Amino acid sequence: PTVAVDGGPAPFTGFVREGVRHILSGWDHLAFLLSLLLPAALLRHEGGWQATPDLRTALGHVLGIVTAFTLAHSLTLALAALGWVTPASRPVEAAIAASVLLAALNNVRPVVVRRLWLVGFGFGLVHGFGFAGALTELGLPDGDRLAALLGFNAGVELGQLLVVAAVLPLLFVLRRPRWYARVGMPLGSLAIALVAGGWLVQRLSA
Repeated sequence: PTVAVDGGPAPFTGFVREGVRHILSGWDHLAFLLSLLLPAALLRHEGGWQATPDLRTALGHVLGIVTAFTLAHSLTLALAALGWVTPASRPVEAAIAASVLLAALNNVRPVVVRRLWLVGFGFGLVHGFGFAGALTELGLPDGDRLAALLGFNAGVELGQLLVVAAVLPLLFVLRRPRWYARVGMPLGSLAIALVAGGWLVQRLSA
């Protein structure tokens, strides 16, 4: 598929728009981001979950992971979009599905509870290759490759921040009732894991 982007005198703006559109319509990327957000208003303590004391703490936790994810996928997005690294699309798409599955399952049975930013960074490297595939389909203009790359990446970040701004306050409100930590968050994570597992099987068998 080919998407025509009318950059006009400012291709940066057009690719920002395409980056936002990609993240908001990319179900696997959204599922991964939601997996990171579901426990954001909770703290792991003595084998259980406790409500985060304030929104600032929850926001700081999320921004740390998202920042690491951003740095990582910005790196691989640039490498792949500029043609310096060209991984096959099928393994990349399967790895993205696996990352969603593992992130969701970690909410249900936490294995990694400290330095989650390292997990965000590692998975961000994989997702960056997926973003690069979408950018390649759009086509980088010969005269403004850097502006288009920066614009698309900025659009992806803007889309992620929009999702965080929309979801995190709601999760912060829901964090107090015991059912959220015991039922709501685990069930939501299991639902994401089931969908991601289906994606993984489909992409491995394609």
